Amino acid sequence: MTPETRTCQNCKKDFLIEEVDFDFSEKIKVPPPTFCPECRMIRRLSFLNRSNLYHRKEAVGGKEILATYPAEADVVVYERDYWWSDAWDPMEYGRDVDFSRPFLEQVQELNRIVPWPSRAVQRMVNSDYCNQATGDKNCYLCFDGNNSEDCMYGVGFTKMKNCLDFYQSDNSQLSYELFWSASCYECFYVMNSYACRDVWFSRDCRNCQNCIGCVGLRNKQYYILNRPYSKENYEKKVQELNLGSYTAWRALYEQFFELQKRIPVKYMHGRKNITAFGDYIYGTKNVRRSFEVVDAENIAYSQTIAWNTKDSYDYTSWGLNSELIYESVSVGENCRNVKFSFDCWPACSDMEYCLNCHSSSNLFGCVGLKKKEYCILNKQYSKEDYLELHTKIIEHMSAMPYRDRMGREYRYGEMFPSEFSPLAYTETAAHEDFPVSKEEATRQGFLWREPSPREFQITVSSDDLPDHIHDTSVAITREIIGCVQCHRAYRILPAEFAFYKKYEIPLPRFCFPCRHTKRLRLRNPFRLRHAQCQCAGKKSENGIYQNQSPHFHGDSKCPNEFETSYAPDRPDIVYCEACYQAEVV
Repeated sequence: MTPETRTCQNCKKDFLIEEVDFDFSEKIKVPPPTFCPECRMIRRLSFLNRSNLYHRKEAVGGKEILATYPAEADVVVYERDYWWSDAWDPMEYGRDVDFSRPFLEQVQELNRIVPWPSRAVQRMVNSDYCNQATGDKNCYLCFDGNNSEDCMYGVGFTKMKNCLDFYQSDNSQLSYELFWSASCYECFYVMNSYACRDVWFSRDCRNCQNCIGCVGLRNKQYYILNRPYSKENYEKKVQELNLGSYTAWRALYEQFFELQKRIPVKYMHGRKNITAFGDYIYGTKNVRRSFEVVDAENIAYSQTIAWNTKDSYDYTSWGLNSELIYESVSVGENCRNVKFSFDCWPACSDMEYCLNCHSSSNLFGCVGLKKKEYCILNKQYSKEDYLELHTKIIEHMSAMPYRDRMGREYRYGEMFPSEFSPLAYTETAAHEDFPVSKEEATRQGFLWREPSPREFQITVSSDDLPDHIHDTSVAITREIIGCVQCHRAYRILPAEFAFYKKYEIPLPRFCFPCRHTKRLRLRNPFRLRHAQCQCAGKKSENGIYQNQSPHFHGDSKCPNEFETSYAPDRPDIVYCEACYQAEVV
């Protein structure tokens, strides 16, 4: 089919369905979407709790547990180990399809009575305060990560060890405040960097050692704010910087921030790609309008997926040897042909409109099933009856669509409405990635809940913490600290304090949720715009940066155009691949 422009039934903006999009829809036998890519993404994100845990009562026994969903959420929660046991059977909730009502309405009723596990974790050791994780040991408040040890306050990671406060980072040790960095050792406040050691306050550095406040360096040692030093003078300067002081730390960060505005950035974050349009894309082939994608092929309109993922559209969170995933969230680990589903893993196949189902195949509209096949609304069928009823339901969903409270229609081919999520907008990744006011969220039909404060008697404000880590004793681990920004309570754990002492890092003035939010603001938004390279020949367009090497376009303005997530009102100097390579690599 030829490309076609349609109007999103949610935001009313026009969006383009390209020929390759029609081809994919035909391949997986679904109709084209009626929501635009951004509205589809926000809808999926509204199901995803990426970095919160809540105290609530377990539905069986009434003990207090940590859970993905708060007590106010309209969902039944069992403690994780009990949920996975044989003490109960989700098939007991099975029911016949009622063709007098919309099918999605019946799935939602089932979702509200079938229990959910308190957390989505497997093979964890001494890591009770973690979620969406696999194979972690001695970790605390870590989310969406795996195979890591002795870590705290991380989101989106693999193979980390002895690290604190990080986002989308891999294979690093003894590091703090990492953002989209990998293979780092003893690095602190480092962004978009690789294979660095003993590097502080730096961005876009590779294979660097003993550097502070640097941007865009390669294979360098003993640099401060991009200026070279001898080993002796570097060590002397480090002592003068006095980075254990919060005041000195802030002063250096301001210098580093100003330096960033004077060094060109590449139009997208990524490398080792063949045809990639989006941001934070690494080691991929044929990726379009996607973000945070690693080791994948033939992907479109997707976010935060990795590890050998193929032939998938509108896919949010996970991957791991999965393919033909469409309009789904938190689906992964050897999954195939899963559509319109949430939190289904591992080895799931040929499933549609399912929630919290595992190691199953040929399910339609099921909730909480494990190792099942040929089920609809948690009721068992023969293969022949299943296939016949499957076809009939698809026809019924198109003839009698579900309408949400805003009047939007959901025929076969659209994922669950956001109102099916037990989470409020404020409790999800949607709010982290697309923050809006309460009024705007309500106008769009999202549920809104303010955080329920726990009753802690704050003993010290973070404003009153000692300026220098040297002036702080282990007694601080017994204090309850009030966050300077949100005023919520947080604590410094003994292992955390020992880390700060060892590396002379000032105590954090913000709680974990606020620190996580600040790290997310370092990341470009999940939006693309058309732009032109800002290289004007000998200098950048704004005249701030003087090119250090000749470019393919000589002294004239670079003609290259691209799609970028750098907003036009940001101060960054945005170069195309060729101009960036000429200057930085």
